[in-house]
Amino acid sequence: MRSLKQLFRFGWEQALSCVFPVVIFASLALTNVIPMPFLPRYDWLLIICLLMQWVMVRSGLETKDELKVITMFHIIGLALELFKVHMGSWAYPEEGYSKVFGVPLYSGFMYASVASYLCQAWRRLKVDLINWPPFLTVVPLAAAIYLNFFTHHYWIDIRWWLSGLVIIMFWKSWVRYEVGGKAYRMPISLSFVLIGFFIWVAENIATFFGAWEYPNQAEAWSLVHLGKVSSWLLLVIVSFLIVATLKQVKGKNSAEQAIGLKLQ
Repeated sequence: MRSLKQLFRFGWEQALSCVFPVVIFASLALTNVIPMPFLPRYDWLLIICLLMQWVMVRSGLETKDELKVITMFHIIGLALELFKVHMGSWAYPEEGYSKVFGVPLYSGFMYASVASYLCQAWRRLKVDLINWPPFLTVVPLAAAIYLNFFTHHYWIDIRWWLSGLVIIMFWKSWVRYEVGGKAYRMPISLSFVLIGFFIWVAENIATFFGAWEYPNQAEAWSLVHLGKVSSWLLLVIVSFLIVATLKQVKGKNSAEQAIGLKLQ
């Protein structure tokens, strides 16, 4: 019975952490079914995302520090979108006033929603990292993974080498979290895989509702290739590494300030 209660609590905390992604998916579904007046669909999606972001900060569901992280992810994601659309990896076929070089500005919020989930889950589940690798190894790895999304179009794709480095670097690393006051933990590599897989599932839902379109979906919708899980896995790793690094830096600064106040 206690196990079921804990599972329910965990599911509830996860659901609260997914508020922003859920709103995005609901908006994609509704605007796909219901004709939107006055503005193209992509522009309405941008307005909804901006409004939701404002509501989350005003209501306290999201902190101002988390908003800064999410904004950074929006910029990182938008840069990747501009490049990938230019290279023909996928497309946004509908019209929109808020499109820049073929990319609607709302698309950056889909990356920001991943960061929103990580930040929310981190706070709600009181996440802590065990045997986290040094800062000087984590940052170059995150940068290399992100850059490979660009460079593999011109050079060899080294994603599997990078995946191997991730396994080696985080072999002894664990993520600790709390549910109902009880602590649990799992290997960080497993958490990467689980989040990456569920994002792939979400990607299938998003493309079904016309969020974007892969070349093989131009004529009719089809399941996103399972190989995309590796891409999302690496993107999740980049997201996790950035959020974890920022959390650790903030935690260190807070600890130093606390020590400074005690010494005064």
